[in-house]
Amino acid sequence: MTWTNRLRLLGGLVVVLVIVAACTLVFNQRQSAVASTSAAIAAQEYAVGTDYGGTVTEEYVEEGDSVKKGDELLQVQSLQLAQDIRKGVVGADTQTSAYDIGKDGFITFKAEVSGTVAKIDVKTGGYVQAGSELGTIHKEDSLFVTSSFTVSARDYGRIQNGAEVELRLPDDRTITGRVQSVSVQTNDDGQAKTTVDVESPELSASPSSGITSPGTPVDATLHLRDDGTLAGVTDAVRDFSRQIGL
Repeated sequence: MTWTNRLRLLGGLVVVLVIVAACTLVFNQRQSAVASTSAAIAAQEYAVGTDYGGTVTEEYVEEGDSVKKGDELLQVQSLQLAQDIRKGVVGADTQTSAYDIGKDGFITFKAEVSGTVAKIDVKTGGYVQAGSELGTIHKEDSLFVTSSFTVSARDYGRIQNGAEVELRLPDDRTITGRVQSVSVQTNDDGQAKTTVDVESPELSASPSSGITSPGTPVDATLHLRDDGTLAGVTDAVRDFSRQIGL
């Protein structure tokens, strides 16, 4: 066998070893990751409610408006409140972080948090029942992702708080989040239907509109704890890839 053939054989063996190693690492990585069955952006919600029934006389905001803490939202006139004021049960000109009470039974509701008006449940001229909600505010800088996964009992045990989750937004942009909380319900097949809340600083700081508005679907990939024999090798290769910018 000539030296040329020997070098070709050696080169072929090296190529085969590289391909096998790469395929092994990819397989190991896929074994430690699971894709969501569904995932969507959500936000912390604050409901605006009333203890008095009455008629909405003013709307100061619309759905989608940005509000600051203390901004006026709605005004309601309540006959029951007016009676309580006259009886001295409630003081006129009472002010709290949630509402201001004026004379003649007028109550002006205010935003208790800064954020975006997600929903207005009643319009001017409409009647609201005591104890009902007038609207909902999505708190600013509170966006997160709620996602669902179907995993085996063994893989459920590999989900950790703080685990990395890759989030792909509708514009194909990928951001990284971390597992904040996990809840599970096991079906008859022994599969764990797992709900995972994911927090991401990059997402929470985004505007709650457009592609990052609550309810927007996303794709989530959850990284499980790697218990395989190649776990250390996979981590080393992944760290090296990040260092060189891959």
